[in-house]
Amino acid sequence: MNIPLKKDLYWILGFVVLIWIIELINFSTGRSLSDWGILPRTLKGLKGIPLSPFLHASLIHIMMNTIPLAVLGGFVMLQGRQMFFEISIIIILVSGTALWLFGRSSYHVGASGLIFGYFGYLVLRAWYDRSLKSVVVAFVTVFLYGSIMWGLLPTFSRISWEGHLFGLLAGILAARLEKNERIVDQ
Repeated sequence: MNIPLKKDLYWILGFVVLIWIIELINFSTGRSLSDWGILPRTLKGLKGIPLSPFLHASLIHIMMNTIPLAVLGGFVMLQGRQMFFEISIIIILVSGTALWLFGRSSYHVGASGLIFGYFGYLVLRAWYDRSLKSVVVAFVTVFLYGSIMWGLLPTFSRISWEGHLFGLLAGILAARLEKNERIVDQ
């Protein structure tokens, strides 16, 4: 494994470990951090826009998000570390803001919006880029995680399908913005 790729994988691992550390602190303090999630249309809920992906409702919740976050985040990291951070920030801020504006009036936490965002970004990047690498990554993404699209349906009251939807849309927007940036750079 080449050194830059290895370093990038350490960044993804560090990102996932950070989320687990925050979850363990939240768990050990009786979920005292959970009210730092997004509470739509409240001043208190604004702080959740950048923070909610780092918080989870339960240990099962974070376990369900860990592998997809690491894998899809790793695929995004193939574009480079700077691009990973730019795409992640766009997805977190755009999906969080949309969730704050339009979400149900309850706390929304978890990295699944970011996961859906990475999914949308990776699939649309292949459409815009049409390089072999992007197309292969998109096919692998859909093969491994295409079933997450069921998470866009409002099936369970405790699952933020709105967070999933806005994450997906934010990832699509991030792919479009990146395409426009590449056109300008050429």
